[in-house]
Amino acid sequence: MRSYFPVLSALGLIVTMFGVLMGFPLAVSFFLDDGATRAFDDAVLLTCAAGVVLWALTRRVKRDLKPSDGFLLVALTWVVTPVFGAIPLFGYVPGLSVIDAYFEAVSGLTATGGTVLSGLDRMPISINLWRTFMHWIGGMGVIVLVVAILPLLGIGGRQLFRAEVPTPMKESSLTPRITETAKGLWTAYILLTAACGLSLWLAGLDGWEALIHAFSVTGLGGFSSKDASLGHFNSVPVEMVAIAFALLAGLNYATHYLALVRRNPRPYLSDPELPFYFGVLLASVAVLTAYLMSVEAHADFLTTLRYVAFHVVSMSTSLGLATYDYTLWPMFAQMWILFLGSFIACSGSAGGGIKMMRAIILYKQVYREIVRSLHPNAVHPVRLGIQPVSEDILHAVLGFSFMYMVSIVALTLVLAATGLDIITAFSGVVACLNNTGPGLGAIGPASNYAGLNDFQTATLAFTMILGRLEIFTLLVVLTPVFWRR
Repeated sequence: MRSYFPVLSALGLIVTMFGVLMGFPLAVSFFLDDGATRAFDDAVLLTCAAGVVLWALTRRVKRDLKPSDGFLLVALTWVVTPVFGAIPLFGYVPGLSVIDAYFEAVSGLTATGGTVLSGLDRMPISINLWRTFMHWIGGMGVIVLVVAILPLLGIGGRQLFRAEVPTPMKESSLTPRITETAKGLWTAYILLTAACGLSLWLAGLDGWEALIHAFSVTGLGGFSSKDASLGHFNSVPVEMVAIAFALLAGLNYATHYLALVRRNPRPYLSDPELPFYFGVLLASVAVLTAYLMSVEAHADFLTTLRYVAFHVVSMSTSLGLATYDYTLWPMFAQMWILFLGSFIACSGSAGGGIKMMRAIILYKQVYREIVRSLHPNAVHPVRLGIQPVSEDILHAVLGFSFMYMVSIVALTLVLAATGLDIITAFSGVVACLNNTGPGLGAIGPASNYAGLNDFQTATLAFTMILGRLEIFTLLVVLTPVFWRR
């Protein structure tokens, strides 16, 4: 019989590390005496104890992790770690149900940003810090963190990295060793976070608010310490900083790392996703600004441009912070920014959706089929930049895109069957699958997910994990063939 002890042993190490990371908000709570220390005490103790016990009980069976083990470990990590991430929230927030606490933790770790909590302005700093710190951990990926710091998994480390960061061109590597690759990505991530926090502080936020929102922006999460999200501050400089760093966080971190190591901007110029990334964003801002001006949605051009630019970038990159209730706009504008989150973020970023690289490949494949229809004998390879795209990658992209659409339709029907109105059901699935956060209807930026029942909330929690693992990593584990000997 196939032994899963090595997988469970590695999971024990991951859970233990997660408990250690939880010590950061615990130290903040203790230092500030903000009333949440007991909740974090219990959470750190339970998490570390559970991880150590699981590791101790399963460590006797030693072998390298196989590709299938990597899929299982990644799936288990994203299902199990939110259980422990929810403990401080469940222990502190009165009246919070187990399902809602788990939803909040899943939303945090998947960098989605949909919340069931209200009264955030009165929450202890450590609780809000933990919520956005989960964004930061999950934005780059718990598994990538472990591979970077604990190179204990041998060959399995590469399998974990591939399962955790699935992209169309995932066979490429920045460095020969997978741990060095992970460390390089985290170096770029940490530097970007530090720069974002400093910029937010210089823009007018106090130290804790700058740190909390730096975790949220660079992780492309969307949690805020305010019920009114970033609109609470009503600050153009703060919004401009958020836009700038959301745009940077939406780029491939491999590109950031290469530019950092080589100390020149050439990697940005050679990244084939960037022209499409910025081109679609600029076109969207221009079109929506002109459209909202024509329907007189706002008083003047600058106000319209301010709100459009922020929400186009925020929703497109899957950040999900808001400064205005965009559900007051005509439905055309609402649907436009909702769908932008489906493909704008670049591969290798913390953003969600199908990623810009897949969207480019799909566009070029459609164009190739049109050419073939007119000229059946023409040779017209699909290229990404100067690199030809293999047929295997094309098939993988087409398969992923099909499952992406099937997931949206199927999960929307599930929610609609529970009595949820179609706008809320559809936008909730799209927002959670893209890890964007706020949707339309009853879950727009002026409200939250608290009005949903437990089944609806659990369904969307599953949707967030499905989106974060880009569908196949999770679905592989759920197929019967995976469990056959």
